[in-house]
Amino acid sequence: MPLPPEILRSRLKNEIETCHRQLRHHVEVSDSYLKSFPVTVIVTLLRTPGPIWNGDRLMTRFVHRLHIIITEDYPYEKPIVKWQTPVFHPNIMEAKDGGYVCTKLLERWDFGSTLVTFIKGIEILLAKPNPGNPFGSDSCTRAAEYFSTHRYSPPVIRLSRPSPRLLGDSNDRA
Repeated sequence: MPLPPEILRSRLKNEIETCHRQLRHHVEVSDSYLKSFPVTVIVTLLRTPGPIWNGDRLMTRFVHRLHIIITEDYPYEKPIVKWQTPVFHPNIMEAKDGGYVCTKLLERWDFGSTLVTFIKGIEILLAKPNPGNPFGSDSCTRAAEYFSTHRYSPPVIRLSRPSPRLLGDSNDRA
């Protein structure tokens, strides 16, 4: 039995607000009032390294987009996740193949799972492809073959922070 609509809307609204507070990513919703389901949560992962294949070599992309489709059975039923941007990954299908994401977070989805936890899990999955558990698509199989013999070490993004400033002049310090 699904949650009553008011409770589902309240929970989803809280989860989306938590995403805005805790994540550096851009999160938007297809229906910001959450009036009818399914609702699509559009996530743009920013400054998140993930592998792509470009021509004849592996490269890293730092901006990714995925759609998380929430039905009226959420959170009892896991969301449907569809990848939207180029990726070379054994556990994430290319968009043209369906864009499905294979992750233990979805396999183990339960009432206590949240969007924030899932999105943080996607960040880790991008940086650590699992060639031992690929999807059956051609692109995922190729990625699994590649990553079973090549280690993926994405570059680390360092966010620069301004140096602290001291206010006042030296005469103010006694």
